[in-house]
Amino acid sequence: MPPPVCVGLGEILWDLLPGGRVLGGAPANFAYHAHALGARGVVVSAVGTDDLGREILARLESSGLEAGHIALDTTHPTGTVSVELERGGVPRFTIHEHVAWDYQAFTPAHATLAGRAAAVCFGTLAQRHPSTASTIRKFLDATGPGALRILDINLRQHYYSRDVILESLQRATILKLNDQELPVVCDLLGLPRTEERALQELLSRFDLAMIALTRGAEGSLLLTPSGSSRQRPAPVPVTDSVGAGDAFTAAVALGLLRHRPLEEIHRHASAVASYVCTQPGATPPVPAALVDLGVS
Repeated sequence: MPPPVCVGLGEILWDLLPGGRVLGGAPANFAYHAHALGARGVVVSAVGTDDLGREILARLESSGLEAGHIALDTTHPTGTVSVELERGGVPRFTIHEHVAWDYQAFTPAHATLAGRAAAVCFGTLAQRHPSTASTIRKFLDATGPGALRILDINLRQHYYSRDVILESLQRATILKLNDQELPVVCDLLGLPRTEERALQELLSRFDLAMIALTRGAEGSLLLTPSGSSRQRPAPVPVTDSVGAGDAFTAAVALGLLRHRPLEEIHRHASAVASYVCTQPGATPPVPAALVDLGVS
């Protein structure tokens, strides 16, 4: 069987970390980790015609990711994010505006790719500008009925709203969020503040196949209409947690596409995310042992 097509739809950028510049953007990170775990990773985004944009294209090519769906914007620069690390390696982001990935236009090539996609990961951040928000929604509407449409809600700064969250949830089949984002979503949507009740209401109200809730060092929860799984992995020496959630999401997607049992999917996703926390940046090389763990 050919590898499944897993699309990261939205932002691609440079994370400007204290230790240097690393490739980032949650959808791009998802595509990278899906590719590392055996899928065909594709990034749909835009970069400027500047040195940073050319370096992104070269980096994707060297990583084996497809870059043919990354638009070249002659007007706006390549996206960057300033990242400061707080205690425990927790990142604090300053996301710069009016960059190339804010101004993506939907094309016939996007429609074709959407029809072939087995999984699409998207978020709220890239919908901060109407142009890219429209493109994301059209892309999702063009996916096949069996595609995983994964909303990694990714609330950053002030770049989200109730309307964007509702539009996204109505198109999603899977919701990924963390324990800091859940209370915000509860307030915006008028959900109960009790975690279990809020998650159950999200699951039923939006007819979701799964909710993935991550809690940092406290572990994670996978919730489906038929069951749940909780994991609390062993402590690891944290370098930074940038990209760990995206790696977790990619591993969950691959597990679902391979029809693995829920507990097995969860153990693998937790192991991949824990490993990423021990490495600098969002897209470190993934050891073969972790890849094999997900396909055995």
